Amino acid sequence: MLEEVMAIFNNGRCFELKNLGFGMMRLPVISGPTDFDYEQLNAMVDAFLEAGYTYFDTSFVYHNGKSEEATRKALVERHPRNSFTVATKFPTFNLVPEEQIDGIFRQQLDNLGVDYIDYYLIHNIQTVYYDGYDGNGGIVKTTHLFDHARKWKEDGKIRHLGISFHSSAKLLDRVLTEHPEIEFVQIALNPIDWDSELVQAGLCYDVIRRHGRKVIIMEAVKGGGLAKLPKEAEDVLKAVHPDWSIASWAVRFCLEKDDVIAVLSGMSTLDQVKDNTKTSNEAQPFTPEEKEALDKAMRIYRESAPLRQSEIDRYKGLMYHGVPVTAILQAYSICQIQPDPGFSDDNNYLKNAIAEAEHVDFSKGLEKQTVIAADGSDITDKVEEAVRWLTEHTF
Repeated sequence: MLEEVMAIFNNGRCFELKNLGFGMMRLPVISGPTDFDYEQLNAMVDAFLEAGYTYFDTSFVYHNGKSEEATRKALVERHPRNSFTVATKFPTFNLVPEEQIDGIFRQQLDNLGVDYIDYYLIHNIQTVYYDGYDGNGGIVKTTHLFDHARKWKEDGKIRHLGISFHSSAKLLDRVLTEHPEIEFVQIALNPIDWDSELVQAGLCYDVIRRHGRKVIIMEAVKGGGLAKLPKEAEDVLKAVHPDWSIASWAVRFCLEKDDVIAVLSGMSTLDQVKDNTKTSNEAQPFTPEEKEALDKAMRIYRESAPLRQSEIDRYKGLMYHGVPVTAILQAYSICQIQPDPGFSDDNNYLKNAIAEAEHVDFSKGLEKQTVIAADGSDITDKVEEAVRWLTEHTF
């Protein structure tokens, strides 16, 4: 298991693992997603390391499958192996047959140019991949993916084994019970997702800690959605700290959490690296005044969505195919105010919630259900519109 004190040994050298991570999924490019601006990227990597940070997070699929290669060129080939830690992930959602699994892992080692991977994750554990739509076992189980990962660790090819997770706290509790070999869990966590009914970041965080595992935080600024707020919300925060960037409030919210290996930030510019490392270096637990300001700003943010949270709350207790109507409308509405509504962490949770509740694939259509609010109004069309949009934008 990971050490309680966030320090690691790497090739005989001991160094503090500061809990800010460099997410290699929004790298600077010149034209297309694989035409990397290496002059800028190299400067970003150097600045991150010079600030005392060491954790770099990539994946087999980021940047059309070229992020691992970019990590090799900008980081591995330019810095001593004992000066950084690298994390990458197995592409569960590619649904590869079992006989190809070991080959993909060997390719990842080659892509990165390393003999071992410090933190290896089974990417995107969720209901449909773990249990399957029918509840009888998804791709993770049918391809014995955890068995392969345990073997790679036994062979010294990975140092720490974990998962990234995108489903309910209930499923996470079962996964961690069934797989004691999981050392850490990566979850979407930020001031909005903390009490989201579908993302359930706060509940998932509590499950991880109850099982004695460590946490990696992704989507700290919700894909950039919390870097710019409605003016009224920004004014609340600026009144307390005019010198703090808006994004830094969300990062600080994550940095103060316990048992966190890394808070990931997908950075695209050198200025973002400088702002995030400065925020991390200076971060202290929120004062009561700061916490109150952030809570108020987040309430204003939710009220700025097409369906205000105060309106959504009127539908508490209503269900649609086993899922709270408030959860469906909240996820749909919050997506609409993200920088890229079709690529928000909320998009994928409804399919898993319905699969968990009814063992059906919502993309194939759902039986008609009428939803009547407490005041007698028929809100079926509103709910179906939200479900239709989330179905079209799931990935």
